[in-house]
Amino acid sequence: MYKAIIRPILFLFDPEKVHYFTFSLIRNLSVIPGVKSLFKSLYVINDKRLERELFGLKFKNPVGLAAGFDKNAVLYNDLANFGFGFIEIGTITPKAQEGNPKQRLFRLKADKGIINRMGFNNEGLEAAITQLKKNKGQLIIGGNIGKNTQTLPEDYTKDYLVCFNALHPYVDYFVLNVSCPNVGSHAKLNDKNYLLELISSVQKANTTFNKQKPILLKIAPDLNDVQLDEIIELIAETNLDGVIASNTSIDRRGLKTSDARLTEIGNGGLSGQPIKEKSTKVIQYLADKSNKAFPIIGVGGIHSAEDALEKIAAGADLVQVYTGFIYEGPSLIKRINKALLK
Repeated sequence: MYKAIIRPILFLFDPEKVHYFTFSLIRNLSVIPGVKSLFKSLYVINDKRLERELFGLKFKNPVGLAAGFDKNAVLYNDLANFGFGFIEIGTITPKAQEGNPKQRLFRLKADKGIINRMGFNNEGLEAAITQLKKNKGQLIIGGNIGKNTQTLPEDYTKDYLVCFNALHPYVDYFVLNVSCPNVGSHAKLNDKNYLLELISSVQKANTTFNKQKPILLKIAPDLNDVQLDEIIELIAETNLDGVIASNTSIDRRGLKTSDARLTEIGNGGLSGQPIKEKSTKVIQYLADKSNKAFPIIGVGGIHSAEDALEKIAAGADLVQVYTGFIYEGPSLIKRINKALLK
């Protein structure tokens, strides 16, 4: 029904407007008596065999929703009814910010992809905390954190620490988002020496809490083998809890979408099926080269159960969907979990 009727209608309109319309629709439907139970009966699979234990957390199943969908933590309680094992909110920055000028979100229908240059648009830290206080404890919540666009380079780490310290009581794990191509000073965020400084600072802050939270690094799919070797060394040096592979790509090779249309769209991060193989190769390299020394969450181009199984076979312990959720609908999560049970 989703792909035959709902998606064709939604895809007639501006992607960002559709995103907010869909949010409102899910929220409004979820307050109708019986609708939450209906969603659960359609999409949720409860089976002990799907449970995964990773960095001290127990996930109901290994299929999560990637950051960027529920940026401001307003819908995670309702999204839990679609069968996710965990949801990552954010990217959250200390202060609210508008992000990049619109139009900044584009569908590549021929490629089953999306290009975005949202620029960490979010309502800020305090707004997210207000929403997270409403957590009904239905599933694991990750906090994806970043810096404000206007923050000076010498204050980048301070931004991450402000978010980390304030969100610590409200999320189950953290993700340091240093690989988004849509924010300023992207190069510094990928410098190994800076990453050592950032990770060490956040880890030091983590020790000030009674219960420490897992910290993961989200990396780009465009890293070469030398850069991936540096990531492996970095994790060994810092004892980081894991990696999310991968973020969006700036690579445009091999797309069915015309060059003219890509030029018209301009810069931004590419997600969806076009980056499936690229992200899987990154997972495989990290897992093989490190001898599976750390957990990996695989994300990028998961549009089917087979795509998810491919990521897991490559070395991913958990998977996340985003663009696939938009193109394939909520039944995707159930299909992946059913395939895992088989």
